[in-house]
Amino acid sequence: MKHLRHLISLLLICAVIFCFAPTAWAFCGFYVAKADTKLYNKASQVAIAHSGDRTVLTMANDYQGDVKDFAIVVPVPTVIQKEQVRIGNPKIIERLDAFSAPRLVEYYDSDPCTPIYDERVMQAAPALSAESQEKRGNSNLSLGVTVEARFNVGEYDILILSAKESSGLETWLIHNGYKIPRGAQQLLKPYIRQKMKFFVAKVNLDKFEESGYQNLRPLQISYQSPKFMLPIRLGMINAATDQDLIVYILSPKGQAELTNYRTVKVPSDANIPLFVKNEFGEFYKSMFQTAYTKEDRKVGFLEYAWDMGSCDPCSAEPLNSEELKEAGVFWLNDFPPDIYQSAPFRRSIVPNNVFITRLHIRYTRDKFPEDLIFQETSNRENFQGRYILRHPFTGEAKCQAGREYKRLLGKRFEQEAQTLAKLTNWNIQDIRKKMNLNGQGSVSWWRVLLSWIGL
Repeated sequence: MKHLRHLISLLLICAVIFCFAPTAWAFCGFYVAKADTKLYNKASQVAIAHSGDRTVLTMANDYQGDVKDFAIVVPVPTVIQKEQVRIGNPKIIERLDAFSAPRLVEYYDSDPCTPIYDERVMQAAPALSAESQEKRGNSNLSLGVTVEARFNVGEYDILILSAKESSGLETWLIHNGYKIPRGAQQLLKPYIRQKMKFFVAKVNLDKFEESGYQNLRPLQISYQSPKFMLPIRLGMINAATDQDLIVYILSPKGQAELTNYRTVKVPSDANIPLFVKNEFGEFYKSMFQTAYTKEDRKVGFLEYAWDMGSCDPCSAEPLNSEELKEAGVFWLNDFPPDIYQSAPFRRSIVPNNVFITRLHIRYTRDKFPEDLIFQETSNRENFQGRYILRHPFTGEAKCQAGREYKRLLGKRFEQEAQTLAKLTNWNIQDIRKKMNLNGQGSVSWWRVLLSWIGL
């Protein structure tokens, strides 16, 4: 019991040190809401564990419709064998999303008439039969398509194809029962020129029924290649509107960034009115759209960058070692007993070290004509999309400092209103009305101006 009391005391001391130290610990606060992928109707999610020339790619599946119509065609830089493919755990993608999502935090002002150590914090603050496949074998050659590998993983029938021309590949896929949209030929052409292979999967209906799952599970592919990229152009075929893509990149080094498009930090660390607590989802969507438009719709936004061993404030617990392995992290000290034991993943063992980068890309054909190309960096600077609610002290002001604090609250509230309007393009008068209805009064701009010049 004595040891327990000592441990609790030590933890309390650490909490005090972390939350009242200068800017190095300026991320403290009470987490109250997060902007995860549930905000978007269709947000594709991809997790990439990458180190050197080795990559594990996990593709989350948000397919809606009859599973017999499902098919994916993913360009890959090399021939993929069965042992390099497995079924991923859909909960791991959910965990990565929850851990790295932009967040809303709260602070409460202390009595301005007492020593205020927290002020510094605020400022910083259907499968083909074998016979039919054989009959079509000769036509494969005439179309310039070669089946490099054929296997089944879980509920998926998978082919690895190479092709000499895009029209031949498109024709082959259609003739073999793959429902691909019109216009694929032009988008396939650049990958064929680069001599890339094609990972093609569709659902084996019998195995899917046997699995008992209601939804299709993620596919996870491991490969070795100097290309650190993510093909997105095929995803644009059916794109009637903007497409949201969330990429979680796990690296032993540091932040990952785009090399063929700019990587920009999402606006962050802004003090905003208290009523946003009940409208955080709408706030974040508006804020992101405003920033996206401002950057001419052709950047990747950094929403989170942090060492996986910690978080501050935490919107979810960091992933543990077993979860990281399921996410594809192959450089942990003890390797899992499946695909990561095979070449090229068994060469070197490095210390447990995982840095996560969350990139949010909203793309269209005209603004993102190229696939995404990434690079690892050694930058381990922490960053998060964080938005701050500051509750004012509501007690009696019994000193000069307290009276001055009360006098300046109107200016602070107006600044929060102006900040919110700038971030979201919301109407400033509507913002002020909502603030008043929530007991956080704002003042007219001209009164703020007078207070700034001392009148």
